[in-house]
Amino acid sequence: MASPRGLSISFIVLTLFTFLPNPATSLRTSFIKLPGSDGSRSSASDTYCESWRLAAETNNAGTWDVIPSICVDSVAGYLNGDQYESDYNVIADYALAFAKTVQVSGDGKDVWIFDIDETLLTNLDYYRAHGYGSEPFESNSFNEWVVGGTAPAFDASLRLYNALKKLGFTIVLLTGRDEHQRSVTETNLRDAGYSGWERLLLRGPEDQGKSATNYKSEQRSKLIEKGFKIRGNTGDQWSDLLGFAVADRSFKVPNPMYYIP
Repeated sequence: MASPRGLSISFIVLTLFTFLPNPATSLRTSFIKLPGSDGSRSSASDTYCESWRLAAETNNAGTWDVIPSICVDSVAGYLNGDQYESDYNVIADYALAFAKTVQVSGDGKDVWIFDIDETLLTNLDYYRAHGYGSEPFESNSFNEWVVGGTAPAFDASLRLYNALKKLGFTIVLLTGRDEHQRSVTETNLRDAGYSGWERLLLRGPEDQGKSATNYKSEQRSKLIEKGFKIRGNTGDQWSDLLGFAVADRSFKVPNPMYYIP
């Protein structure tokens, strides 16, 4: 008959073997995987992509060419979901609240500037077909899209635009589109519901090769030289808003698909 001491030792040994990991399993699971490195989505990659989008929107990411490959689904979910529209509406509300505090003189010199692409008009259908910004920008295909003239309005921007007109602001549209696209741009804007702008400023031959920041700053400076007071400015790029001759107050609307310096 086995002694109690011998039984205790056997139980301990058996318990150890029961809980020891399988060597093959241990080898398979010992490598740490980066978020999304196997092509799948994870909570870690989703968290990272939310943080990346915040960094991009606040201009902390600096210059970037395409969105991170692991963030395509995250960006697509944001753009196609309710959050994107909600973000736009909140920013439009803040812009309108500020506009109501401005003492509009009534002489037509109080200006509010709008960018066009991803500000007044949404090109989401184009970018949906081109990886939501994960593909390098291709000017020829985008210009074909522009010529089609089918970009719809952002509801929030159209609401803000019309409210600013009622408050007496002079509307100036300042875009990186080229002068030869004037006619199709005007038609697209009107079809989308916009009307009554004072000026539509596009890139002329002398503006080719300039950064968006310099080009738009120069155009704003020319407005100021003519006696206009730039009260507000709305754009989806920091280059729409920064530089010199800036507005009294600028409002950055969301765009996680591309960056223009």
